[in-house]
Amino acid sequence: MTSTLIVLIAGIVVVLTAVYVSWRAGRLDRLHIRLELAREALDAALMRRRAVVLELAGSRLLDPATSLVLAAAAHEARIAGPEEREHAESDLSRALRAAVDQERFREKLSEAPGGPDLLEELDAAVAKVVYSRRFYNNAVGVTRTAQRRWLARTLRLAGHTEFPSFFEIDDDPPAAMATE
Repeated sequence: MTSTLIVLIAGIVVVLTAVYVSWRAGRLDRLHIRLELAREALDAALMRRRAVVLELAGSRLLDPATSLVLAAAAHEARIAGPEEREHAESDLSRALRAAVDQERFREKLSEAPGGPDLLEELDAAVAKVVYSRRFYNNAVGVTRTAQRRWLARTLRLAGHTEFPSFFEIDDDPPAAMATE
């Protein structure tokens, strides 16, 4: 009787442990999927911002020097490799701030044909980058915490996936955009 009870209790412990480990592995898998989706959303937002900046630079609504600076920064961000990407995207943010924060930039662009639509698109693209980066970095933080837990490390529940890294760029919107 006592040996049967011991075997029954041991079986229950093994089953509960297996269920818990399976649940943790599934959660870690869902976090990795969330991380991949957040990365794709961030990439799409950065690509959209580059496209809008290139459209603005090629619109002939800006002076040639400003157009050249914006086009060059957007091009550099587009061709940057993984190592230089954060730096190139930060440079694009700084170039965009320098252009948009010029005196009467928004008023001049609003008065030009097609300018209001371009401004609205630019505002949306800049805001989307800020939100996408925050969401991605939040997903990285949660995933890193889950990967650091002793059970995940001991049983290698994350497999051979790399430890995710944060995406840190200067994405502060231009002052003229932040006030509206």
